[in-house]
Amino acid sequence: MSKQELPGCRSCGGTKLATILDLGRTPLANALLTAEQLAEPEDTYPLKLVFCRDCTLIQITETVPPETLFREYFYRSSFSDTMLRHAESIAKRLIDTRKLNESSLVLEIASNDGYLLQHYKRKGVPVLGIEPAVNIAQIAREETGIPTLCEFFGSDLAARLAAQNYRADVIHANNVLAHVPDVNGLVQGIALLLRESGVAVIEVPYVKDLIDRCEFDTIYHEHLCYFSVTALDRLMRRHGLILQEVERLEIHGGTLRIYAGKGNGDTAKNKSADINRWLAEEAAWGVGDVGFYSGFGAKIERLRRELTGLLRRLKSENNRIAVYGASAKGSTLLNYFGIGSELLDFVVDRSVIKQGHYTPGTHLRIWGPEKLLEAMPEYTLLLTWNFADEVLDQQAEYRRRGGHFVIPVPIVQIV
Repeated sequence: MSKQELPGCRSCGGTKLATILDLGRTPLANALLTAEQLAEPEDTYPLKLVFCRDCTLIQITETVPPETLFREYFYRSSFSDTMLRHAESIAKRLIDTRKLNESSLVLEIASNDGYLLQHYKRKGVPVLGIEPAVNIAQIAREETGIPTLCEFFGSDLAARLAAQNYRADVIHANNVLAHVPDVNGLVQGIALLLRESGVAVIEVPYVKDLIDRCEFDTIYHEHLCYFSVTALDRLMRRHGLILQEVERLEIHGGTLRIYAGKGNGDTAKNKSADINRWLAEEAAWGVGDVGFYSGFGAKIERLRRELTGLLRRLKSENNRIAVYGASAKGSTLLNYFGIGSELLDFVVDRSVIKQGHYTPGTHLRIWGPEKLLEAMPEYTLLLTWNFADEVLDQQAEYRRRGGHFVIPVPIVQIV
């Protein structure tokens, strides 16, 4: 295996890192451009995926400073109806099962625009959001009334909050553990702020779905890690937390939702039968064997040939092709596959803070979704395939008029 830029595993510190995929250099996936920036040089960074033989964690080798990635952010969770329903469902469940009330505290790490905490607030449960993006934290405070600290979460911030007598009954960390260079600092902070009877509810992309479904486009510089239950179990136990329950969710193309609490006595032995079953299943499919991941690159190359071949054929037949979703995953796909303005005409996205900007690397103009009905391109490449049902439902009129969507992952299909 080639020498890695990463000195050691982000979780366990081990140095036995094996390369399983190299996507070359790409621009930052959420670094949307203004018209004035189009003529300026665009920064790119290596995007290489490695496997830790010691703790099984899959991770990228490059660490772009969080200040660069997250201080101004273009993703708002509230622009997805699917995300709002997802958030409301888990909030209602925890309010009911844990009997949360006005004496409780729910804290969310990377709370975005308040899409989740608003559901607790409406039921009278005190909340605190922690969101590093200045523009998004401001939206949370002003539009949804969520008290939000504009800081990066880690052990230092947790210690300051603990000194102010903050103790949480529930700590949410949705799609943030994978984004943090110091995963140990984040989990240590959770352990510090969690009440003895409290629960941490953490959602992360599931590495098995990444490989099985060829979801390579979920690899970008914000996503530093891709987790299994095995890797999560070892990370949590290192900080005195135990896995109590695991759910496998379809959202985002395959997500693990774990429930973790403080251990009693010997944390290493304090595991439920359900967690042991998960660990046994992962051992059976090869979570700790680099061979399980070795064919990933070949799958991606097949997908590249199929998608680019289809788009070239459609374009040669004088069809116009738009894009739905100026997403981070879309940036990885377009840049690695080399698909740009020679095949694609424009991009639409529901997020108003993205509209008027241009996509990184490919420099396609982003419009509102109404542009599809105005221009009626024959085909639209759906890069937010993880919300396919929602988008297809919203664009029923475009489809009724004869428009078709091309869904690229996990297999190329036209609907």
